Amino acid sequence: MSSASDTDRLLAEQLLRLTRRLHRIQKRHMEPLGITPAQSRLLRLVSHYEGEQPPRMADLAARLEVVPRAVTTLVDGLEAAECVRRAPDPANRRVVRIELTETGRATLRRLRNARTDAAEEILAPLTADQREILGGLLNALSDAPAERRC
Repeated sequence: MSSASDTDRLLAEQLLRLTRRLHRIQKRHMEPLGITPAQSRLLRLVSHYEGEQPPRMADLAARLEVVPRAVTTLVDGLEAAECVRRAPDPANRRVVRIELTETGRATLRRLRNARTDAAEEILAPLTADQREILGGLLNALSDAPAERRC
C-alpha cells in the first residue's frame, strides 16, 4: 500500500510530465506562426487592454511577473513581426505604450486556432465524461488559494 506522500510525488511527476508535453505540443502548433510561447502570452495580454488605454511596458512586466528587460525583448520581436507598435502616451511623452496592430489581431486569431488544435491533440484520448471531470479537477486546482511566498 502506498502512502499519501508517495501518491503526491507520483502526481507531481505526472503533472510535470504533462506540463512539458503541453509546452512541446503548443510550441509545435505555434511554430508555423513564427511566435514563441512567451510572445504569445504577451500578445494575449496586450489584447486584454483593447478598448482601454494601452499598457505600458512596466504594466506588462508586472502582469507577466518578469523583469522589464524581458518585456522589451518580447516587444522587440513582436514589433519586428508588426504585431504590436510602441506609441508615446499623449499625456506623458516619456511613457511608451504598447498597442496591438491589425497584424497582431490576425495573429491572435491564428494563435487561438493553434491552441485549440493543441488542446484537441492533448485531450484526444479522453472521453467527453473524462474531459468534464478533468475540467472540474483543473478548476479546483486553479482556484485553490496560492501559498505564501518566501
